[in-house]
Amino acid sequence: MNIVTPRVFIAATRQNDGKTTTSLGLSGALRKEYENVGFIKPVGQRLVEIAEQKIDEDTVLMNQVYHLNCPLESISPIAIEPNFTKKYLESSNLDYLEKKIHTAFDRASWEKNFVVCEGSGHAGVGSVFDLSNARVAKLLNSKVILVTRGGIGKPIDEVCLNKALFEKEGVEIIGVIVNKVLPQKMDFIKEFCRKGLKRQGLEFLGALPMQPMLTYPGMDLIAEELEAEPLNRSSQARNLVCQVVIGAMGPGRALDILQEGALLIAPTDRDDLIKAAGEGIKNGRIKSMAGIILTGKIPPETATLNLVRDLPFPTLYSKKDSYEVASLVHDLIVKIRPSDTEKIQLIQDLFRQHVDVDKIIEAVDP
Repeated sequence: MNIVTPRVFIAATRQNDGKTTTSLGLSGALRKEYENVGFIKPVGQRLVEIAEQKIDEDTVLMNQVYHLNCPLESISPIAIEPNFTKKYLESSNLDYLEKKIHTAFDRASWEKNFVVCEGSGHAGVGSVFDLSNARVAKLLNSKVILVTRGGIGKPIDEVCLNKALFEKEGVEIIGVIVNKVLPQKMDFIKEFCRKGLKRQGLEFLGALPMQPMLTYPGMDLIAEELEAEPLNRSSQARNLVCQVVIGAMGPGRALDILQEGALLIAPTDRDDLIKAAGEGIKNGRIKSMAGIILTGKIPPETATLNLVRDLPFPTLYSKKDSYEVASLVHDLIVKIRPSDTEKIQLIQDLFRQHVDVDKIIEAVDP
């Protein structure tokens, strides 16, 4: 396997701590220093099907953003499909999987000056099939960046747990990035995280401030996750949802509540709320909305469909009830998508402003 090309492995202390954010931001920043930057996610768990192949969705994102010029199966070599673990435990094939990772890395690093490797969770994820993140980093002969969530005590405790497993595999952690820090606590977190990490022999690489925009789901993502039916044609399919409003009030009260970025969830028979929203947009009382989801087992009637047809924002229909829809939207894991150009630009800007990329390069490619 190629051991010459500089590479770094991105791991996290927990799921959804910011590995993909770090991969996006670091890849963008490295392109200021290197002509060709590659990417690989050796073990993927959230999969999409492309050309009859199961590919990790983060790999698809990185490829579309950075045009990696590499076959997708080489930057997403191992797909953890349903029953993968059961099959592995019944008939271990570790040598095959390790060779597949080595071969994929050789292809992903071909003619590249640097490769960003993204893990699939904390250090121990994948241990059940003998490919923990710590083990995969070892296989790739890569040093590691750990990403953790804003705070001091709990994040550093979790960093130390992960550090132990990487050390067991003989893998060096070059530093820690603290993600999702409340803006008003940035100076405090930077000062004391730096001190706390130093006591553990770890470098503080930077802190990224919490950005609500990155946590807001788009209407297109909600429609996809709910398998909801579109009821109108709208050019605002990617509107971000900043507020969820359950339609359990009168039209007058709704006009006071519905703000820019609001998603109204209401039963299919609440024509009064639909009329109020439409009139509020027209007269300027409501600046804009993210959209409406009509709910219930009884589909909207023709009169309702006529009301939503000309609304500027997306209107969807789900057979689920309002409470279930609201709960699903609330619990939705918001992943960056290739179409989220504003979010991607924000991540790249934040990374350049708040992370010591020179320190990363010096540690990996002195």
